[in-house]
Amino acid sequence: MCKYTIIAPLSLSIALLMTGCSESKISQCQRLVKVVNQGTSLIDNNKGKQVTTSLQLSKDLQTVTKSIQHLKLIDPKLQELQTSFAKVFDNLSQVIGKAGKALGATKTAEASSAGREKIQKARIDIDSVLTAAAKTVGKQSDTFGNKLNEYCSQTQ
Repeated sequence: MCKYTIIAPLSLSIALLMTGCSESKISQCQRLVKVVNQGTSLIDNNKGKQVTTSLQLSKDLQTVTKSIQHLKLIDPKLQELQTSFAKVFDNLSQVIGKAGKALGATKTAEASSAGREKIQKARIDIDSVLTAAAKTVGKQSDTFGNKLNEYCSQTQ
């Protein structure tokens, strides 16, 4: 009989300890929002910059992607949004990286009329790819951002 009276309080203590130590939805939301905002700020601050900046932005966005992926979120809905945001930043990083490399390659084009045409065409192609990617990724990011805000503003 004495055995059972010790086990019950011990299991109750463990249950309270586990729920007391688990991270709240609010703190998980705050961590995810913080990293997403870092990525968004990088994009906003580097719009229309040079090739080297684009390549660095691509690397920085990969770092943001990894930071998002490494968040240890336990809330299933936040995990879903975490995966979505990681994909958004990863896709954007890849597109910006490719565009930066392509633009860098145009700098080695010949100084002839054919070379100038090649450069002009490459820049137009790069701009259209970046614009299309920005629109697509921007819409996805806005959608996920709205879902995140809506979910995080709900009371537990």
